Amino acid sequence: APFLQLLRDMEIGYTFFTNNSSKSDHQYVTKLKEMGIDAQRDQIYSSTHATIDFLREDPNNFRRLFVLGTQGQKDQMSEAGFVVCDEDPEMVVVGFDTDLVYDRLAQAAYWIDQGKPYIATHPDLICPTDQALVLPDCGAICKLLEAATGRTPDAILGKPNPAMLNGLRQRFGLDSAQIAMVGDRLYTDVAMANHAGMLGVLVLSGETQLDQLGEADEQADVVVEHVEELGRLLSRARGPEGDFS
Repeated sequence: APFLQLLRDMEIGYTFFTNNSSKSDHQYVTKLKEMGIDAQRDQIYSSTHATIDFLREDPNNFRRLFVLGTQGQKDQMSEAGFVVCDEDPEMVVVGFDTDLVYDRLAQAAYWIDQGKPYIATHPDLICPTDQALVLPDCGAICKLLEAATGRTPDAILGKPNPAMLNGLRQRFGLDSAQIAMVGDRLYTDVAMANHAGMLGVLVLSGETQLDQLGEADEQADVVVEHVEELGRLLSRARGPEGDFS
């Protein structure tokens, strides 16, 4: 919260940017408030938003979608003007379905096997958790569907796909050089920053540890222990000397 306040004081905008497609905007705003962070819907951008933006730009103009995802994801896509249906869809959309049931999985496999266009919201194989669980994510569900149908998604949105940035740039009228990506994963957050021409900031307060950096293919522009340290760097960069080193 103090870091976000610093950004507001500096008049630096920020967006909560996530691959997790299991929650709607409303649910993310509620979750953040429960963490003591006030957020508005227009400050949330998930892989569901990236999927919606992708579909809006698709010349095929598919509107009828079979969505293998949570009710929150389906609600988000319905609100965007798409028809979420089980019968005769024009496309299959697979997300992080934490409500996954076998019948709907079998139905998705059927439509994919019938040759319907098929996209995934993001590539993550597992979702991080502090519980004694492994949470199979969208990418793992797609691996199951690949084994059953022989098909991989025609497009995979979300980080590290730099196309996920398109909607954010359009929303705020920014170019890539005006955006910093702050995250804890090298293969999604940092990789996307590198591919999209953004400043990549790796925080070591999550998944990636310092000893992993030496052998990593993707390297961040800035590495900090946590966002508080990033705040100090921003304050220094905005100071009289303007030194970001």
